[in-house]
Amino acid sequence: MTLHDDAVQVLDGLRTATDSQEELRQVYLKHLGEHADGLWRECSDGHITASALVIDPEGGRVLLTFHRKLRMWLQMGGHCEPGDTTLAGAALREATEESGIPGLRLLGDTPVRLDRHHTPCAWHLDVQYAALAPGGAVEAISEESLDLRWFPYAEVPDVADTSVVRLVEATRALL
Repeated sequence: MTLHDDAVQVLDGLRTATDSQEELRQVYLKHLGEHADGLWRECSDGHITASALVIDPEGGRVLLTFHRKLRMWLQMGGHCEPGDTTLAGAALREATEESGIPGLRLLGDTPVRLDRHHTPCAWHLDVQYAALAPGGAVEAISEESLDLRWFPYAEVPDVADTSVVRLVEATRALL
């Protein structure tokens, strides 16, 4: 199975909780149906990306990165790479690379939510997962970040945009 096939399968099977999430799911599936290269950054009409919110449920906090290019607090994530075989695997890879935390594990194999946003390279059709940090996890800043910081759930709305706030809310609802 190719990454494209996996993405279609994941999105086909995703049960959305709101009309806006269902609309995005349909947009993503249409995009993949129209673009064989719809997962790759070279697709100028936009591309599917994968991200994961790193969460420490016992500490009641999430790890956010201050993105080097976008200059905002975000969850870990980004472009799919040729070695990725699943969206979930791409999200976990991105979270591990950008957080520097070994031993992350996804909270289930189903995306938590979808988010579409414009970036300097193109529209990102982001498939968002949640990753649980192991006890005692210590983060390490990657070249994509200017900073990494743990934020208590209640502080996320003070530092991040509504997309990240919604991701935190949706993730907490699963715990």
